[in-house]
Amino acid sequence: MSLSIKTPLVESLPLSRLNETKVLMKMEAAQPPGSFKIRGIGYACEQHVARGARRFISSSGGNAGLAVAYAGRRLNMPVVVVVPETTSERAKHLLGLEGAEVIVHGTSWDEANKLALSLITEQDAFLHPFDDPLLWHGHGSMIDEVVAEGVCPDAVILSVGGGGLLAGVDQGLRRNGLGTIPIYAAETEGMASFHASLIAGRLVELPVLTGVATSLGARQVCQRAFEVAKARPVISVLVSDREAVESCKAFLDDHRTLVEPACGASLALLYGRKIPVSDLQNVLVIVCGGSTVTVASLNSLCG
Repeated sequence: MSLSIKTPLVESLPLSRLNETKVLMKMEAAQPPGSFKIRGIGYACEQHVARGARRFISSSGGNAGLAVAYAGRRLNMPVVVVVPETTSERAKHLLGLEGAEVIVHGTSWDEANKLALSLITEQDAFLHPFDDPLLWHGHGSMIDEVVAEGVCPDAVILSVGGGGLLAGVDQGLRRNGLGTIPIYAAETEGMASFHASLIAGRLVELPVLTGVATSLGARQVCQRAFEVAKARPVISVLVSDREAVESCKAFLDDHRTLVEPACGASLALLYGRKIPVSDLQNVLVIVCGGSTVTVASLNSLCG
C-alpha cells in the first residue's frame, strides 16, 4: 500500500507558449495531504513500521508535519507533532483533523524540534522534514512516474528549502539514466540558504530568514543537496516574494490549482521567463503544492 498517489503529468499551454518550449507539470499539489512530502515521508513511515516503530514524532507545522499526520492516520499509528508558537491556526487545525497530537512549544522551529527530539523513545520514529535518505528515495518516485509515461525531460525546475526535494529528484533522475540533465533550483531572496552555500563553496547557515515563502525556511540545506550541485548541473535562481506570489495567482487562473509561495518560486522562473529553455524539448516543473495555503492567505501577501 503506497501512501502517495500517482499524480497527473500535464502540459501547460500558457507556460509552454510563454517560454517557447513544452512545459510539463508534475502536479504534486494533488497529493492527498497537499504536497510532494507524502512521497518520501510516506515511504519512510512504512519502513519504520516494518522495523517495529509504534509512534511517529515530527516537529513541522507545515507540509512535512501534515504528511506525517496523514501517514499515521492511514497506518493507524499515533502521531505527535511539536510546533512553534508561530504556527498558523489553520496548520494546527489540519494536523488535528488528521488525528495528530499537537504540542505548541517555543518561538522557533529550533525550539520545537528540540522538544520533539526529547520525546523520542526506543519505540518512536522521528521524521525529519528533509534530511533523510528514506525521504529522498521516496521523493524520487515522481521521476519514475514521469519516465514511465515516456517523457524524458531536458531540464527540471523545482523549489529548494531544506533540499529534500532536490535530493529526491536527483536520485530519481539518476536511477532512470538521467544523471546529467540540469536542474534549475528556485529560492526566494530571503530564504536562499542553498544559493548562499553555492556561492561560498561550502554549507553555510543563514543568520536570519525573511519573506513569505515560509516552507523554504531552512537556515541551512542538507549536505546531500550541496553534493548534488557538485555532481550534476544545478543552476540556482532567486526570485522576489512578489514574483512568487504573483506566480501563484497566475497559476491559479491558468490551471485551477492553488499552491503556496514556496511552490510559486519555481513557477516564477517560467512566468518571469528567467531561464533559457526555448532550445529544449521537454521542461519539467515540479508543482510541489502547499498544505496550508488558502486564497485569503495568498491575497494577504505582498499587498
